Amino acid sequence: MALSRRLALLALLGALVVALTGSIWTVLAVNAVLLIGVAADLVLAGSVRSLRLSRSGDTAVRLGEPADVTLRISNPGTRRVRAVLRDAWPPSAGVARPRTSVDLPPGERRVITTELLPTRRGDRIAERVTVRSLGPMGLAARQGSHSAPWRVRVLPPFTSRKHLPSKLARLRDLDGRTAVLVRGQGTEFDSLREYVPGDDVRSIDWRATARAGDVVVRTWRPERDRRVLLVLDTGRTSAGRVGDAPRLDAAMDAALLLAALAARAGDRVDFIAHDRVLRAAVSGTSATELLPALVQAMAPLEPQLVEPDWEAIAAEILRRAPHRCLVVLLTALDPAPVEHGLLPVLPRLTRKHRVLLASVADPRIAEMAASRGDAEAVYDAAAGARAGLDRRRVTAALGRTGVTVVEGSPDDLPPRLADGYLALKAAGLL
Repeated sequence: MALSRRLALLALLGALVVALTGSIWTVLAVNAVLLIGVAADLVLAGSVRSLRLSRSGDTAVRLGEPADVTLRISNPGTRRVRAVLRDAWPPSAGVARPRTSVDLPPGERRVITTELLPTRRGDRIAERVTVRSLGPMGLAARQGSHSAPWRVRVLPPFTSRKHLPSKLARLRDLDGRTAVLVRGQGTEFDSLREYVPGDDVRSIDWRATARAGDVVVRTWRPERDRRVLLVLDTGRTSAGRVGDAPRLDAAMDAALLLAALAARAGDRVDFIAHDRVLRAAVSGTSATELLPALVQAMAPLEPQLVEPDWEAIAAEILRRAPHRCLVVLLTALDPAPVEHGLLPVLPRLTRKHRVLLASVADPRIAEMAASRGDAEAVYDAAAGARAGLDRRRVTAALGRTGVTVVEGSPDDLPPRLADGYLALKAAGLL
């Protein structure tokens, strides 16, 4: 049962009447009228329990894009239902009108479309719909809740996909260059050509030479089926906000651009998200299914307020990548976690793999370091300069272990990481 504002207004008017008359009989008369009105409304209001509700609509949407979820409500009873529905979506679902009035005659059905504009990545869940059926006088209402579960998964927006055409053009340029002569395992045969002075005699194809009557050598090209393992740190430092979003979201965007580029290059891309335990993993996925699988795996991830266990992360990397590959660590360059957690385990990784570390930089630090003016600005400048020195010191320590470091703001990191990958590929280091 629920009481309306109209009843409160009538009770206020009744109190004024009582104050003017001062009679006990007036008090009893006013209360009796109100009670009779409430009882009549409850008796005559349409049944809430008999309503039938079901949902349909979008189950996934990119962050920043709208989604529509349809709620169907039918009245199998014999009494008209004039009701207010409250669809209990979380605030981050971005529902503009959570309450809707509906007039539902017996035996009829209504369709209500709820438009969502989510403001956070992850699963947005609606479990129940609360229905308040008003009586004819609008003084009281029957109220009840119906289970109508629905889930909309809000996917990472992948805003860096605008850089993909230019990076693919560079990739095609790399693939179109003159074939590189390389020897040993990890190469693909490209073609045969005549021997020229300076060619490695070990590249001579003796059978082709015998057939052609002239010395013929094999040319090779770098393998296309290299492996890239993306490692996303979901620990404490990933919760730090840079601009309007946490570091984790910017790292995801960079990982998606690199994954799309590497898949087009013919490389095999795997992904893990880890802090102290494994949070998500994608492996053995074809190039066409890679991006959908990645955004589905990334969507529910949230920063965990714990220090990452780099020993466990290194063990997981070595277990999943027994052969040489490019390991991309998406983590922060904060000195304490790197020096005490990551640096001790890096030699185990760099002995077998090429390691590239990508970190989201906060542009505010550079702004602070350049600020001058009053005393507060000078203190900000000192703090910004100290933070910059610490990051450069950590970057130098990582470089001494053989790790390539790529750093940039949330907008700059994805293309810089893609450029770092292409540079390694062009240098034949993958």
